[in-house]
Amino acid sequence: MAFNKINAESLAAITAIVGSDAVLSTPATIAGYSHDETEDLVYYPEVVAKPKDTQEVAALMRFCNQNLIPVTPRGAGTGLAGGALAINGGLMISMERFNQILDIDEMNLQATVEPGVITEIFINAVAEKGLLYPVDPASKGSCFIGGNVANCSGGPRVVKYGTIREYVLNMEAVLPTGEVIWTGANTLKYASGYNLTQLLIGSEGTLAIVTKIVVKLIPKPTLDALMLASFNCNEDACAAVSAIFRAGVVPSALEFMERKGIEWVIEHDGLTFDLQDGAEAFLLIEADGTNQDVIFADCEKINEVLEAHNCRDVLFADTSAQKEEIWRIRRTMAVSVKSNSIYKEEDTVVPRAALPKLINGIKEIGSRYGFASVCYGHCGDGNLHVNIIKAGMSDEDWNNKLKAGITEIFELTVSLGGTISGEHGIGVVQKEFMSLKYTPIHFALWKGIKAVFDPNGILNPGKIF
Repeated sequence: MAFNKINAESLAAITAIVGSDAVLSTPATIAGYSHDETEDLVYYPEVVAKPKDTQEVAALMRFCNQNLIPVTPRGAGTGLAGGALAINGGLMISMERFNQILDIDEMNLQATVEPGVITEIFINAVAEKGLLYPVDPASKGSCFIGGNVANCSGGPRVVKYGTIREYVLNMEAVLPTGEVIWTGANTLKYASGYNLTQLLIGSEGTLAIVTKIVVKLIPKPTLDALMLASFNCNEDACAAVSAIFRAGVVPSALEFMERKGIEWVIEHDGLTFDLQDGAEAFLLIEADGTNQDVIFADCEKINEVLEAHNCRDVLFADTSAQKEEIWRIRRTMAVSVKSNSIYKEEDTVVPRAALPKLINGIKEIGSRYGFASVCYGHCGDGNLHVNIIKAGMSDEDWNNKLKAGITEIFELTVSLGGTISGEHGIGVVQKEFMSLKYTPIHFALWKGIKAVFDPNGILNPGKIF
């Protein structure tokens, strides 16, 4: 598809839709929109528009569709796959002004929010009413709910409460041609034709721009217990993960961390956390609920499993401050790794019982190619974030051989029954690996769906496939 550039006439039309105070068109003003949190990728849009309502988004889409101008929707810019990068220039539609919690329906345990609401602000707002929205990615303090929907984001508590797919009931969305639709219904059941709501979740802004989101809420647990278990090796820690579930316990969080990751957090954040000599891998395990006796019983079962898998030591967090410190280690790990070294992050996911084979294989591949790795992630879901560290790898090998190593990691992941991304999405950086898992039939179906929604291919082109 040959796209058109934004000329003076097009800029005037865009400005007429959203107002001059909501348009950015100089390199200095749009620089902050040229990148997200994906490594060092930079792509400048030609113009950034900040619409304030659905009608303005629809008008922008109609204009761009008629004039073959590519459009990149953008949330907070916290993505890790380049999904919100304007790789074809054109217009970037920033959803930052869509920042209102429109309704919290306590009678039906639902809420309606705009896509530019910061996830943690929404979590806290419903918590004040005794309710829980459990989708809480590490970037929850800055990411937008709309971006979470676009990437099918998760977080630690997905392991017990389910993915974002289980909480989005309905969405208002603007199609690339400018029509506005609601994708479903504000009901817990839906058996009325193709489920467009589920189709848009995880579509990375390639099919429509979401302008309102209706989510399901649940009662907030009032009690929790937090454990930090240490192991001599990664394989023992990972083997304990599926055993916990087989013992009949479903933790509210189950996270894996390597020692090096914790060391870098301590260095980066200046924490005084005591790391035992010889402890190389850690599981952060949380149990929650409303009955203290039940929680303690679950913790006892978990402890028995940990002992059976050569656990060195279990720290039970005694205070809220200690719980916060342990969670801070996990939640700031990505930032700490990023600040420490040149790196690339992959987002592997396998059936949880395959985790020991996955992490062992990752280390073996790294030793052959000469790169180090720091792994952490939502092991309760089988989701392991693999941070590939340049370390002593030469620039030439990093630039020319690393891709082969990453390919082997994904081939291993697929061979274990997994897939390319658990929650970060495909975007720009992972699309070249999609053929390791998916067939030409998959690509034909995806492209056919894209063509129905976006006949001129203007919305977030060049992403996923």
